Amino acid sequence: MKIGIIGAGNIGGNLTRRLTTLGHEVSVANSRGPESLKALAEETGAKAVPAAEAARGAQVVVVTVPLKAVPDLPAGLLDGAAEGVAVIDTGNYYPKERDGRIDAIEDDGLTESRWTEGHLGHRVVKVFNGTYAQDLLERPRPAGDPERLAVPVASDDEAAKRVVRELVEELGFDTVDAGGIDESWRQQPGTPVYGLRAGVEAVTRALAEASPERPAAHKA
Repeated sequence: MKIGIIGAGNIGGNLTRRLTTLGHEVSVANSRGPESLKALAEETGAKAVPAAEAARGAQVVVVTVPLKAVPDLPAGLLDGAAEGVAVIDTGNYYPKERDGRIDAIEDDGLTESRWTEGHLGHRVVKVFNGTYAQDLLERPRPAGDPERLAVPVASDDEAAKRVVRELVEELGFDTVDAGGIDESWRQQPGTPVYGLRAGVEAVTRALAEASPERPAAHKA
């Protein structure tokens, strides 16, 4: 597939490495411009592009930037994407450490990914937000392996969710359907599943045990 990755930090960089290895055509962008991604492009064979061009023709777009940076993404970011593009959101809200207060999340009770959808103007698939970046390189396992990890996947777009779940499974991880975006609080920071390294049964149980009350440590 043609995949655009916006954000080349730990998650974005390692997804670039894995997806190119699997044979996908990857364009990668960050806020500092293509020149800053020269080493990653040479290492992986991905194409370094300006952020405004990362989604051009892409069937999957990964948005993996700090939440506070989402409003600063280029306008019309997804306009040139393929029809039916699946948009992956790996973002998390860290009000105290990084993002500052976001009123719509704090006061209106929006999930992090619902807030991101509003800025992107497109439905998203929330996945890999609680995954350790190094696990993308070191923990893939074939289907049926008892040590294969599972990750929750939430979206209101069932077709996009299917595409993303297949891609995640190709990357070497099982998936658990975590419902729609209004249910994605179950995988936000501070929940039992966040950062959990476990299989399908434990991930399913952790999602069920989550509380909708945002922990004090994750409030502004």
